[in-house]
Amino acid sequence: MLTEKQREELNKAIADYLKSNGYAETFASFQEEANIDASELTSKQSGLLEKKWGSVIRLQKKIFELEQSLQAQKNEASSYGGGGGGRGRETLPNGSPKCQQNIPYQGTGPPSTVSSSIQNSSEKFHVRPREEVSICNIVFVSGSEDTAIKVWDWEHGDFERTLKGHRDSVQCLAFDSEGARLVSCSADITIKLWDFNTYECIKTLHGHDHNVSSVSWMPSGDHVLSASRDKTIKLWDANTGFCTVTYLGHSDWVRVAKPSSDGSLIASCSNDQTVRIWNTVSKECKFELRDHTHVVECISWANEKSHATLKPGSAGPFLASGARDKTIILWDISVGVALVILHGHDNWVRGLKFHPGGTKLISVGDDKTLRVWDLPNKRLTKSFDAHSHFVTSVDFHHERPFVITGSVDTLIKVWECR
Repeated sequence: MLTEKQREELNKAIADYLKSNGYAETFASFQEEANIDASELTSKQSGLLEKKWGSVIRLQKKIFELEQSLQAQKNEASSYGGGGGGRGRETLPNGSPKCQQNIPYQGTGPPSTVSSSIQNSSEKFHVRPREEVSICNIVFVSGSEDTAIKVWDWEHGDFERTLKGHRDSVQCLAFDSEGARLVSCSADITIKLWDFNTYECIKTLHGHDHNVSSVSWMPSGDHVLSASRDKTIKLWDANTGFCTVTYLGHSDWVRVAKPSSDGSLIASCSNDQTVRIWNTVSKECKFELRDHTHVVECISWANEKSHATLKPGSAGPFLASGARDKTIILWDISVGVALVILHGHDNWVRGLKFHPGGTKLISVGDDKTLRVWDLPNKRLTKSFDAHSHFVTSVDFHHERPFVITGSVDTLIKVWECR
C-alpha cells in the first residue's frame, strides 16, 4: 500500500507524463479526478515515470538472472550428492565474509569515498573507503580525489553516471533512510544535497571553515550532521540549508560525527585523541572519553541486538571506536566507561560496523585486513587479507548478508557472509 505522500508523488508523475506526451484530454480529466494543481508540477516529476519504469525493467531482468543462477547452483549441488560435501561455492563458517566481486574504480584519482546504495524500498547500508563507503540496493556511489561522485551498478560493477559539483576531494557520502536523497561533503568546505531521483544537486551548504570530513543524516531525515577539520560539528536543516546548531569542544580536527539511533545523542571522534558524547538538544558534552593514545579515526553505534551481547541486562547505548593506536574500544555510553579494549590490528583502525545480528563487529584498517570480532567472548575470530593497500571503509547491508569494503588500492569489494 502507498502512503499518502507516495500516492501524491505518483499522481504528479503520471500527470507530468500525460502532459509532456501530448495527451491533453486525458491529462485534463486525470488532473480533475486526482485534484492536481498544474502549478505544482516541477522539474522533480519531469521524466520520473519513465525512469521508474526503466528501474522496474532492470529489476525484473536482475531477478530473472538471479533465478537462473540459483537454479544452476542447485543443479550443480545435486550432481555432487545434494547439500553435503559438494564442490559448489565455498562456505565460510560463522557468518564470515567471502569476497564476491572486485569493482575497480575508474577515475583520475583513488576513491576517497565510496558510498553505496542498493536502492530497493528501505534496504540500504553505508560504508567507507579512504574516508567513507555506503550501500542501498541497486547502485552504489563513490567519491574521489577527482572531485566527482560516480554511480555504479553494485551487482555487476557497471558504471552508470557521474555527479559533478564539488571542486575538491569528496570525503564522505550518505543516503537518507528512503534512499531518495544523498548528502556529500568535500575538502572544498561545502556540503551538497542531491535528489537521487533526478540526480541533481538541490542545495549547497556553506558554514565550515575547513575540510568537511564526515556527513550523516539524523534519524528524522530532516537534518544533516557534519564534522570538520575546523574543530566543529554542525547540525543543518535539510529543507532550508541553514546551520541550526554548532557543537564546540574538540581541540583538533573532528574526523567523524554520528547520531544515535533515536537521535538524542551524537558521538564524535577527533585528532585530539578523544571520543565525545553530546546531548543533541542541549549541546552539552556529556562524556569526554580518553582511553585512546592516538588519533581516533572511526566510531560506530551498536545496534539494539548488540546490547544484550555487550552487557547483559543493560539497555545501553554502546559505542565502538577505532584509532591509530591500533586498538578498538567498546564503550558503555550510559556511564561513560570502557568495557573492553580489543587488540589485533597491526596498523591504524579505519572503519567499524556492528553486525545486524548483534553478535559480531567488523573492522578494517591500514594493515590491509578485514577482521571479525566475536562480541560475546570479546575476541578476534577471523582475519582476511582484504586488499593490497590500506582498507579505509566498511559497512553491512541492514537485511542481506553483504559487506562492502573500500581501499586505497582503488578497489571496492563486495563480500557475502555465509
